[in-house]
Amino acid sequence: MGKKYHVDLTSQERDLLLEMTSRNKVNRAKLVNAFVLLKADRGGDGWKDEDIAAAYNISLRKIERTRQRFVEEGFEAALGRKAVDRSHRRKITGKEEAHLIALSCSEPPAGQARWTLQLLADKMVELNIVNSVCPETVRRALKKTS
Repeated sequence: MGKKYHVDLTSQERDLLLEMTSRNKVNRAKLVNAFVLLKADRGGDGWKDEDIAAAYNISLRKIERTRQRFVEEGFEAALGRKAVDRSHRRKITGKEEAHLIALSCSEPPAGQARWTLQLLADKMVELNIVNSVCPETVRRALKKTS
């Protein structure tokens, strides 16, 4: 199967990459991406992906992603690392955690010898402290306090 994304560097981009790799003053991620772009350039060395992977001890998938970012997002985006775009909101923050601790210190429901993680999670939902929560989240919050 042929390559879907091809690297064609301008002379300015090639000169910038050569300068960057010769100075060796940038971080490793940017340096590796610079080497990948230089070696994958059809107007320059034009190495095969397997040869690039072997020479720089990186995966073929990394080379493919770097070429893809170069084609789709441009030169600067291909050099840098991709920004992390996922952000996780904590289910149990300070206020909810206080309710959880107070609940776990209270008497367990009738017929139970002690609170289980599932019982605590269900009770927090029942009391409208949180919309939904899994027992693992309850466990991590309680572990943090002990």
